[in-house]
Amino acid sequence: MSNLKTQNHNENLKSEKNNNVRYRAFKFSLAIINFISNIKKNQILSVIFDQLLRLSTSVGANLVEAKSSSSKKDFIHFYEIALKSANETLYWLLVLKESQLINKEKVKPLISEIKEISNMIAGSLLTMKNKK
Repeated sequence: MSNLKTQNHNENLKSEKNNNVRYRAFKFSLAIINFISNIKKNQILSVIFDQLLRLSTSVGANLVEAKSSSSKKDFIHFYEIALKSANETLYWLLVLKESQLINKEKVKPLISEIKEISNMIAGSLLTMKNKK
């Protein structure tokens, strides 16, 4: 039998601290879901929200996938994908903020959180790449 890592994701996420990037990405995904579900949508917002939902949830999903990777190279790869998704999430949040289609104040905390998550991921990547 192979030596695959298995996890109970719910238990792992509940036990992780707020400064843990996986936990924060998980909580951010929930915040995006709540944000999207509480705004009346039009055709333009529906398209943007679709992108935003996919990207924001991809951040955490790739961080969790990294935890189960079989090599350091794979681990780094999943973190790089998570960072790209975080950066694109930030882009769409900034578009929403400047579009005047929604209240800017509702987007500001999401922008702040994804910037912090991006910085955490980028810092981890720099550390990993410098310790080859």
